Amino acid sequence: MSDPSLSADNISQAMTELSDAFDFYLRDDASSLGSDSELNGMAPYRKTDRYGFIGGSSLQNGQDHLPVVLIRRRETKWLEMTAHWEKTMARRYRKIKLLCRKGIPSSLRARCWPLLCGGQAKMERSPGKYQELLEVPGDPQWVETITKDIHRQFPFHEMFLSPEGPGQQGLLQLLKAYTVYRPQEGYCQAQGPVGALLLMHMPPEQAFWCLVQICDHYLPGYYSPQMEALVLDSEIFTALLHRVCPKAFKHLQKHGVGPLMYMPEWFLCLFARTLPFPTVLRVWDAFLSEEVGKFEGCELPLSKGVMPRLPVHDVPISEGDLERECRIQLGKLCQTQPKFQYNPKQRLSGAKAIFDVQQLEDAQYNKTGKEIHTHTFHIPKIKVDPPPSSPKEQKRASEVQGQKKEQKRKKPDTRGKTFHAFEHPKGRRERKLEPEATRTKSSFYLEA
Repeated sequence: MSDPSLSADNISQAMTELSDAFDFYLRDDASSLGSDSELNGMAPYRKTDRYGFIGGSSLQNGQDHLPVVLIRRRETKWLEMTAHWEKTMARRYRKIKLLCRKGIPSSLRARCWPLLCGGQAKMERSPGKYQELLEVPGDPQWVETITKDIHRQFPFHEMFLSPEGPGQQGLLQLLKAYTVYRPQEGYCQAQGPVGALLLMHMPPEQAFWCLVQICDHYLPGYYSPQMEALVLDSEIFTALLHRVCPKAFKHLQKHGVGPLMYMPEWFLCLFARTLPFPTVLRVWDAFLSEEVGKFEGCELPLSKGVMPRLPVHDVPISEGDLERECRIQLGKLCQTQPKFQYNPKQRLSGAKAIFDVQQLEDAQYNKTGKEIHTHTFHIPKIKVDPPPSSPKEQKRASEVQGQKKEQKRKKPDTRGKTFHAFEHPKGRRERKLEPEATRTKSSFYLEA
């Protein structure tokens, strides 16, 4: 006899309850989601999209796929550039920047991102360092905090489903190694999505050094306890928002919504938990190749999408405008907060600046044979001039120079000497006969 509990109606009702419970869990823990691709279309939750998300929107929408011929052409260009990376960065950086804006092929991001941010060079310069960091037990407080946050990072990605899987365990080791490598900074909760996104594309050791480069060069001061760099960038963004969209600025100001209420989710996580995943990858391509100032360009369209009814003025914002606004806001913060110590010059503007710094460090390392750390200041060579001479010595030197000028060069004595300049000996005989002919001629007229 068949079990009545296994009828078709009961099965359909159980599936409906399971789907409702699944949706309730999504709404309840929405803050821990990785991106919008995890929320759209959860019906086929047992299938994954091309990025590895369970039930992602890429399963239904495949219109954004590029032609295979174009993808292969871009892959060929990137393979040629990465094969001669130093030469390409030194001579053809503009082409790299242009191709990064078009989007790095998905098959080559694991190769290009470490080269762009300098993580590959950092890893080659420190062989075995990551393994040494893994062997250190680390601070128990940080390890406990990281363990609590691991399950929140992209919970619907196939790589981070199981607590014992390679995703969560690899992320735990990566973040713990960073707390050992930078004990003064420790662990920031926003580093979880960044490290998880890196682990989706590359091995743990490469992901670790890329995270180090992002924290040290791209976003210095973001993950520190004071977060002074984030405070400065929030003031810069507020000024730009007032310039581009004044009504949005007044609306947020009226309701007491400051930039620090929504910006940390954008900047600290590098938009990994805010934008659709394909867009996140494109933003990271441009972010690693150019500079952090491009984030202000990403935030302004994002704020327009949040408040679409408010008018947005098409005001061009150049790099000079960002630098000028940075100086203005930095001066205001230093006046209002005397303990504010962040210096924007610590931030390197993109892959080219990082590449130049690494080339300089390699040259110094080859000369001295010792590792040169970043931001090392060298004492310049001092040239000491001789002491000034006394008045008597100056007078004597002037007299000697005057005597040298008075001494003129003697001309050679040429009286009674004949100088001949000719090419052939025949000319010499003719020239010697000329005086005799003239004497005979003159004597003939005298005799006459």
